[in-house]
Amino acid sequence: MTEYDARDLPGPTRDADVWSALGRWRAERRTFVLATVVESRGFTPRKPGARILVASDGTTVGTIGGGAIEREVIDRAQGLLAGGPRGEISTSIHRHLTQELGMCCGGEMTVFLERLDPAPRLWILGAGYIAKPMAAIAAGCGFEVTVVDSRPEWATAERFPTSNVVVREPEDVARSLSSTESDFAVVVTHDHALDQILVQALLRRPLRFLGMIGSIPKQRKFALRLRSRGFSDAEIERLHTPLGLAIGAATPEEIAVSVVAQLVAVRRGATVEAGWTPPVRSARGEPAPAEACS
Repeated sequence: MTEYDARDLPGPTRDADVWSALGRWRAERRTFVLATVVESRGFTPRKPGARILVASDGTTVGTIGGGAIEREVIDRAQGLLAGGPRGEISTSIHRHLTQELGMCCGGEMTVFLERLDPAPRLWILGAGYIAKPMAAIAAGCGFEVTVVDSRPEWATAERFPTSNVVVREPEDVARSLSSTESDFAVVVTHDHALDQILVQALLRRPLRFLGMIGSIPKQRKFALRLRSRGFSDAEIERLHTPLGLAIGAATPEEIAVSVVAQLVAVRRGATVEAGWTPPVRSARGEPAPAEACS
């Protein structure tokens, strides 16, 4: 005998509903917790393999048996969704249902909880030689990749089989981009003037990471131009260029590895160096002339 009435539960309770909702919530890019019974002893309302999904708005799908154990799991799930005291994304609960929770079942249950976040979106602006391996590696690392280029001969599904491909002027996409603070964007076009337009369009948009391919001279020239257009140093510092970690990369494939490594570092919270090196100032406090862009 379980300790709940299914009619009183807040969401669908069939096991099949869990898999249906999981796919739907992932497609909707929702963040939620999947809680699974991984061990049970004695009399318990559900056995290993029972699952419940918990969304931040309180919506649940599935059940691990109701009663006090399910209430505690839902409360713990809400804590994971809120970030927790140490930013945990998973935890487990082991309870003796009678001795610890006052349930009359008499058994023990262990429940594993895992927060599932949507795949981070990566916008690659430019479909050239570096973009091709970068998109493939990033997709393999769990990014949802979109490649944008106006050149139909470059932006093709054949060259980018693991990415969404948008054949459109990159500046139009950048100006209308509906981004969030979880999104990533890298500028790797074939045209420095276009790079400038894209960076200006993206610098003040919510993004977790914004990078641009280029050298230190190009970086300093862009920084001076951005300053002259009213961007603050704090805003300019959001732009990571040169792009990628310093691993001595030379080929397009090696550069792609260095870039995706930097994206993964940011995603996982590792320390990443500041995005740009401020231009050296003259004795009068004015920026020194920019070097030629390369």
